[in-house]
Amino acid sequence: MWKQPRAVWAVAFACVIAFMGIGLVDPILKPIADELGASPSQTSLLFTSYMAVMGVAMLITGVISSRIGAKRTLLIGLALIIVFSALAGASDSIGAIVGFRAGWGLGNALFVATALSTIVVASAGSVGQALVFIEAALGLGIAVGPIVGGQLGSISWRAPFFGVAALMVIALIVTTFLLPTTPPTGRKTSLADPFKALRHPGLLAVALTALFYNMGFFTLLAFAPFPLDMGAAQVGWIFFGWGVLLAVASVWTAPALQRRFGTVPSILGALLLFTADLAMMALFTDSKTVLVVGIILAGAFLGINNTLITEAVMGAAPVERPVASAAYSFVRFSGGAVAPWAAGRLGEEINMSAPFWMGAAAVLIGTIIMAFGSRYLPSEKSPSPHSTEEADAVLVGDLD
Repeated sequence: MWKQPRAVWAVAFACVIAFMGIGLVDPILKPIADELGASPSQTSLLFTSYMAVMGVAMLITGVISSRIGAKRTLLIGLALIIVFSALAGASDSIGAIVGFRAGWGLGNALFVATALSTIVVASAGSVGQALVFIEAALGLGIAVGPIVGGQLGSISWRAPFFGVAALMVIALIVTTFLLPTTPPTGRKTSLADPFKALRHPGLLAVALTALFYNMGFFTLLAFAPFPLDMGAAQVGWIFFGWGVLLAVASVWTAPALQRRFGTVPSILGALLLFTADLAMMALFTDSKTVLVVGIILAGAFLGINNTLITEAVMGAAPVERPVASAAYSFVRFSGGAVAPWAAGRLGEEINMSAPFWMGAAAVLIGTIIMAFGSRYLPSEKSPSPHSTEEADAVLVGDLD
């Protein structure tokens, strides 16, 4: 698995940096709010703009890459991340940072959706090894993001943004010279294809499950730093623990549970545990110890769901897998876009517990949808999470 061509290592390195961007801003949310005089709901818009644009952009990634080729799509995505992350670091208002994070989300969508399928095609060895390699790269990015954000954020809240821009410049150069030219291949997809795919009840059920589950996910990610009320470095270490558990659960725990219990039962169990975790944080919001434990534990439940829900999507409708992934990503990122702002408003207008109750309720709704919607999914005992059939399907879902 580790004996890969240089092109694969180049794209994988860029994947790590790209996924650092999700957790990178966690440790600096409160410092940004304090320095720029912004409220929690205003600061949480850094996630809302990023996820909203990323979700919409997922609808066009296939359209673009099928016309200009994977390498050009990758390079455009990397260039956008560099420009907008640097502009965010140079900004002096919360509105400007929110706007530039939106541009960052567009670049991330173009890069990530294309990068993962590129790794599968260019990698050496079996498809299963390539997919584990991808999951390892994504897990590393998610785990490292908070700690890098925390350490650089202890210097200045601007430093993490400039740090990402600098690392992405390296990734751009490496990808330019090491990744061979990839001409357009396959059928040219249209913007209407993902919406047509949502007519299939199985795909719609899984997408709606992910929408509500992501409301809990991004409530935790965007709001938890405010009741913690700690320094950037401390918050970074806490979310580093969260990211490590997420990565471990994605790569090892999820496949093990799937083999033992099956896909749907494992998803339902993880969703219920995540609901209970958020409810515990809502009940004991005044206890920093409970919040820290709850955040770190959530990484395990999120890792299981990220892997298994993504895989469930791929067999949920008789459509091309990139089309299914685009439709699913568009719906689920809606939850990631709404939740941060809603959590901030609830925290300001009611109390610090209310956002966690909202997140728990949303995840519970997602659990119910999955329980009833699973009847529309293909019947399977214990599908392999790394089968050859999944090769062309692995897009951004492993991260969520």
